[in-house]
Amino acid sequence: MQADDTQSLAIPVSDDGLPGEGPIRRYDWFKNLWLRKRTGWVDLIEQDQNSVVFLGDSITQGWNDSFRGHFKHLKKSNRGISGDTTRGVLIRMQEDVLSLNPSGIVLLIGTNDLEEGARPRVIAGNVNLILKKLQSHRADMPIILCKVFPSDSSKKRPASSIKQINEHLQNLAKNYPQVTVLDTWALFANAEGNAKSKEFPDLLHPNDQGYTMWAASLKPLLATAGFIETTQDIFRLEKGFVSLFNGRNLDGWGLRDMKSMMLKSDFSGETTSSDGRYQVINGRIVVTTPAESHRIQQMWTTRNFPENFILKLEFRATPNADSGVFIRRPQLQCRDYSLAGPYKDLKSYKPQDWNELVIEVRGNSAHCTCNGEVLEDAFQLPETGPIGLEGDRGQMEYRRIRMKRLQ
Repeated sequence: MQADDTQSLAIPVSDDGLPGEGPIRRYDWFKNLWLRKRTGWVDLIEQDQNSVVFLGDSITQGWNDSFRGHFKHLKKSNRGISGDTTRGVLIRMQEDVLSLNPSGIVLLIGTNDLEEGARPRVIAGNVNLILKKLQSHRADMPIILCKVFPSDSSKKRPASSIKQINEHLQNLAKNYPQVTVLDTWALFANAEGNAKSKEFPDLLHPNDQGYTMWAASLKPLLATAGFIETTQDIFRLEKGFVSLFNGRNLDGWGLRDMKSMMLKSDFSGETTSSDGRYQVINGRIVVTTPAESHRIQQMWTTRNFPENFILKLEFRATPNADSGVFIRRPQLQCRDYSLAGPYKDLKSYKPQDWNELVIEVRGNSAHCTCNGEVLEDAFQLPETGPIGLEGDRGQMEYRRIRMKRLQ
């Protein structure tokens, strides 16, 4: 396609023969912006080959070409058009997205459909068609599907409608193994389910703080997909500590029967659990996001620990992720604490970043801290048992798992 061949890139004059349902905007300002953005991208097709494509409306466009300084080592391209709808994205897929042979997709779309009166079911139906096109292009291409951000009823985007859209999106993901849903709604919503002016001054578009939070929430999933953090984690054990996770495979870990706690399978030598949920990636144990939103699974050490000890590990959680660390079997909640609780008042917790748990066990009691703040002062334990890592909601990662025996 030549840059001066603009007619095929203009908004069609009618909906006749177009895929999908619902609104396609044809305001003069939008038609001009649509054409200007799309014709400008023609000249970038070659340079943007195999990039991770950020696809959406004004919220995506708001990353700007600089991506506000985020994702510096990621090859990426911005294909957001302010004012666009799900159907608008659908009809520009080939030229704007598929022509780039993208290595991955970050998709956020749907809020403008609500302003135009589209029903949540229609919006989700168009997203489904977008996902089908992406799957047909490359079935194993990683896709991060962001839940529609909160807004406000004053913007014709009531919380109840956005929640319905996001429920539909979560259900869609079950049909696409390459799709990971990111809970960007919980990341930004207040108690009423609306946007907070602290991050959304106009209750629709994020400010720089909002983009920083969005970037932080994306990084763990981009790392799991292999786009960033591609080198092995380097860590030197402290004196007296031994590693419970060697950073290369699942030696010393396996599945246990939940009633008898007898070992059912040993993952030694493997880099993934038998069901694929637990994966070793560059020195991290990644508990991947379940397609059905919630799925409780547990992996345990193959040995028990009757002695006194200090257990240290680091964890990173996507927004609203829920998990746990088991100590001789009782569960210490290990979550995205600021959203999922139960320890919501921590001052040093770092959302979507690495945090350190230190668990000191003496006798039948454990003193548990996160980044130095007390979670449980006297967590009651049995005489012996294994260490376990749970996956439930969202993605959880663990690294630098080590133990020191105490007298």
